[in-house]
Amino acid sequence: MALQNIGASNSDDAFYRYKMPKMITKIEGRGNGIKTNVVNMVDIAKALARPASYTTKYFGCELGAQSKFDEKTGISLVNGAHDTAKLAGLLENFIKKYVQCYGCGNPETEIIITKTQMITLKCAACGFLSDVDMRDKLTTFILKNPPEQKKGGKEKKALRRAEKERLKEGDAADEEQKKLKKEAKKKGVTTKDGTSAKAAAVKKKASGGSDEDRSTSPGGSQNGDNGVADNDDDDDIQWQTDTSLEAAKQRIQEQLSAVTAEMVMLSTSEHEQEKKKEAAKKEVPTNGTTKSQEKSGAGQNGVKANTFVKLVEEIKANLKKGCKPSEVQSVLNSVAQPPQEVMNALFEALFGGAGKGFAKEVGKKKNYLAAAVQDEGSQKLLLQAIESFCSKCSADAMKEVALVLKALYDGDVLEEENIVQWYNEGAASGKNGKSTQVLKNAKPFVEWLQSAESESEEE
Repeated sequence: MALQNIGASNSDDAFYRYKMPKMITKIEGRGNGIKTNVVNMVDIAKALARPASYTTKYFGCELGAQSKFDEKTGISLVNGAHDTAKLAGLLENFIKKYVQCYGCGNPETEIIITKTQMITLKCAACGFLSDVDMRDKLTTFILKNPPEQKKGGKEKKALRRAEKERLKEGDAADEEQKKLKKEAKKKGVTTKDGTSAKAAAVKKKASGGSDEDRSTSPGGSQNGDNGVADNDDDDDIQWQTDTSLEAAKQRIQEQLSAVTAEMVMLSTSEHEQEKKKEAAKKEVPTNGTTKSQEKSGAGQNGVKANTFVKLVEEIKANLKKGCKPSEVQSVLNSVAQPPQEVMNALFEALFGGAGKGFAKEVGKKKNYLAAAVQDEGSQKLLLQAIESFCSKCSADAMKEVALVLKALYDGDVLEEENIVQWYNEGAASGKNGKSTQVLKNAKPFVEWLQSAESESEEE
């Protein structure tokens, strides 16, 4: 396919990198039904980064003839018999008006329709915005058939976030599989699914079968002296999972690392102790009233404070034991407390006693918060936790609220919409005291978010 430089002013430049195919036309029909077919209009339009319907319509407007472009077949027709040179000249005029930048002449531009229904060309090379003459007939057709817009910043960010999550999940699955294989190699024998012989024995015992029954195929043959079934006969074995407490503890010990297993068992036992304490509090004394009814309001607040302190200490203990960010969610789920109180306790455990340099600490430990924030609802809980924490912290830490929000926004922990919504609701509720100061310190960052959003909408 013969190529030529885009733009007549660049025709003599042998090293010009923007090229398009030379136009090929064909006269079809005769008499009143004669038409000119631009055979390679789709390829030309693709090189110009413009819809083929625009160039075809432009020919019809300039020649005063009917024109039609079929999206399905890619056929471009203009009524009448027209020379290739004449159509090529009209195409050059189209390139000057609707493709090339009015500032630098670069053809790498994008058509943008403003809110006032004006057409501009945004240059990707120099950033210049070229205003198209709206008196041209083609502008009406472009307004009615706008080009497909490229994906905005929010959509790109969402795609990047989804890709990160997918890669994290894949890495976590690979690490888990490697651990299982290592443990199985240490014990000497592995089953087909990669679990150790001890875990397989637990499954066999739960399903009521013996090792001999599982290691023998339906035909009665055995694979050597080790009692492991032949790979060809593994499909006939029906595995069952024992859901009893003993079997659950056994699986935890087999599949999790020593630190994670200890942490899960610890949280489970503490959860049971908390249940026992709650049941003891609700025991009915001889006078017919419960113990909780005998306590005053101040006493109830003291119990809540003590519970919160214990929850913070529990999370701190898990963090000191080497709890990884990926394991934070399982620890939080094991706690029988309201979600907001759990999020407040996590934030307190991570940044308790923070002063100057509070934002830097948040940037270092944002992975723990990202693991705890899984959806939009948990983002709102985190924002409330930040407000509650900053209301109680020192003045130096409160001054860095905007920097903290920016660090979490840049780390894809908090979304723009949730931050703005949290700020607007707090401002509308008429909060006073330190909560008002927190919102006041966060205001510059929120205004920056809103101005950036309005600029992207205008573009």
